[in-house]
Amino acid sequence: MRLTRELNLAKNQMTFESRLAAMTQPAFVSALPNIKHGVERETLRVNADGGMATTPHPHALGSALTNEWITTDFSESLLEFITPPENSAATSIAQLSDIHKFTYDSIGDELLWPMSMPCFINSETNIPTAKYGKSNIAKMKEVYRAGLHHRYGSMMQVISGVHFNFSLPDEFWQAWCEMHGEEWNKTTQSAHYFALIRNFRRLAWVIPYLFGASPALCSSFIAHKKVAHDFKKIGRGTLYLPYATSLRMSDLGYTSSAQSSLKICYNDLSTYVSSLRGAIAQKAPEYAKFTSNDEQGWQQLNDNVIQIENELYSPIRPKQVANSLETPTNALESRGVSYLEVRSLDVNPYSPIGIDSEQFYFLDVFLLYCLLEPSAKFGEGCFPISQTNINKTVTAGRDPNLKLNKDGLMVSLSSWGNSLSQKLLKVAETLDSANQVSLYTEAVKAQAKKFSAPESTPSGRWLNTLLENEIDNSILGLELAKEYKALARKLSYREISEQTFTEEAEVSHKKQAEIEAADTEDFSAFVKAYFAS
Repeated sequence: MRLTRELNLAKNQMTFESRLAAMTQPAFVSALPNIKHGVERETLRVNADGGMATTPHPHALGSALTNEWITTDFSESLLEFITPPENSAATSIAQLSDIHKFTYDSIGDELLWPMSMPCFINSETNIPTAKYGKSNIAKMKEVYRAGLHHRYGSMMQVISGVHFNFSLPDEFWQAWCEMHGEEWNKTTQSAHYFALIRNFRRLAWVIPYLFGASPALCSSFIAHKKVAHDFKKIGRGTLYLPYATSLRMSDLGYTSSAQSSLKICYNDLSTYVSSLRGAIAQKAPEYAKFTSNDEQGWQQLNDNVIQIENELYSPIRPKQVANSLETPTNALESRGVSYLEVRSLDVNPYSPIGIDSEQFYFLDVFLLYCLLEPSAKFGEGCFPISQTNINKTVTAGRDPNLKLNKDGLMVSLSSWGNSLSQKLLKVAETLDSANQVSLYTEAVKAQAKKFSAPESTPSGRWLNTLLENEIDNSILGLELAKEYKALARKLSYREISEQTFTEEAEVSHKKQAEIEAADTEDFSAFVKAYFAS
């Protein structure tokens, strides 16, 4: 491919405007429709009365260890649904809908909880940790979860979220690297993905503001905990913060005091890998009281700050598909970044499947914008500033007086959001043109309105419903759970047939049995070999 004169000019300028202009070139126009995304949606199984179901993972759903569509996360009760990479949002939505339908048909009278914050849970001891069988890899997954329980408590681990996986096609990267006068390879592609990540982190507050849907929680979630927040109460036992957007993302949710001292570097692949590996090797004195050996028992995999790389809490991760027993950093180092995992989405309670198509289109625009906007390397103070902006947004994002730190200046969230929306609209128009639709522009316009109308955000709508009706989180959640199950029962399968799900369940059980039959290595040796790699 040869660059045109206009594209060469863009190469020399490298501003947001010049990069955006380059997207009208044929090479990019043909590549943009091939952006791919997949979804990982977590959801608790609950009983008809709204309490957490403590039954084992249903056999009809297949093996949680090997099923490609349906697995479990921390708990037997916490399902995780996985869709493969697709370039059509409609296809991904249909696949996720099919997974929900099959699950509903397989769990009897149980329901799927439609919110991020869990239902009423009487005690952490009632949360059953996930089981994966008798193999070494199964035991490793179980010991890792035991470590999470001891370190953070099980209650935190049954918070649900939606992970959005995003990748740009090879033909895009080939044109992009040529535009920058670079050879396209894993190193240059990874470098530009990391530039995107840095801009995402600078703007990470946007996602919980626009899509956060957890301004309230059940008081059972923080029973016997010391909390710094001044909660208000509604109903029999629901606690809320008046301007919160995503308590899931607050210090009550996915946080770790031990991890707060880590300095994971997002400036390039090599420093990211080395800093993450350093975190795995760093001892945490507060975790030394938990055992990790055959003699005393396995309460965790090790007493390091993080047991394995996936324990690192981050709103976005660089990813590479890992081979069996290959560590994430080894996969990245070997083959570079192939996609990104956005981890800051609350479950959308207004969608029967936890996410809607409008979110897909907006996230495509937002992530492409983060690539198009020039991205300076992170200095010492950049990460704390971005984290403080997130922390303020998740607990008080709808406060009209809230100010965030933008390049050293304190600005209102709404003014920053409104100015950002103007650039996002330009990116949306480019994606609309390439796909011959208007969906991207419509999605951005719908979200842009929320910066001036915080009551229209999911968190605002949810909290207003609770307050206007003086009801608990659990009441509203249970109503929606029943509604969504009834709706799913009426739907037809669209992308994945019931037979395909049934066959995959049967095959997954056989795969688990084969893995167990082939296992001959001692567990301690197995763990030692994994970390030695």
